[in-house]
Amino acid sequence: MFFFQTKKAVMVKPEHALPGRSAPIETAETHFLTGRPLAAAVPDGMAEAMFGMGCFWGVERMFWQRPGVWLTMVGYAGGFTPNPTYQEVCTGRTGHNEVVRLIFDPAEIGYGDLLKVFWEGHDPTQGMRQGNDVGTQYRSGIYTYDAAQQKAAQASLAAMAPRFEAARFGAPTTEVLPAPTFYFAEDYHQQYLAKNPGGYCGLGGTGVTCPAGVLGVPQA
Repeated sequence: MFFFQTKKAVMVKPEHALPGRSAPIETAETHFLTGRPLAAAVPDGMAEAMFGMGCFWGVERMFWQRPGVWLTMVGYAGGFTPNPTYQEVCTGRTGHNEVVRLIFDPAEIGYGDLLKVFWEGHDPTQGMRQGNDVGTQYRSGIYTYDAAQQKAAQASLAAMAPRFEAARFGAPTTEVLPAPTFYFAEDYHQQYLAKNPGGYCGLGGTGVTCPAGVLGVPQA
């Protein structure tokens, strides 16, 4: 078991990744809480963001609870297998991360506020795991949609790294990358903890806080 978990924590090489499929897998059409179409276009004046913080069930709940977040959805990104299934991602042979993609209104919640949720909502120093969840799909990641987000994300990493190290957690292993292709997860994963309020959530922050001004990026 330990060997299997260790193997899952090593990024698969592209040539060894599962082949996937050409067509998207089936998913929910609408958001369980708001009824908005999950494939809705980004409304004028709004923006996108994407984060990986461990099991995406709990991550999505963190963000849908924030005023100004207009839509949330869970899926897979950052790997090699096109249109993967959850079972395939769990093998560690797709390279994908479990991510939450969201649409937000910058007039109500700034990108800096979202980064604060990110840094305080999980332990970004654990490498290819989050708590008892082990594998490349649980890695810490910020996936950016434009140059401003990329700059803000890098600045936040530089600002938060010494805070985690001072608290004896070590350096963050967070990857900061341009947003890769997002593949929707299956229907039952979407807003899972709204459908199953007592369901599993393996997330827990470290207690290292992100005080106002530490991130060096505007908040709403």
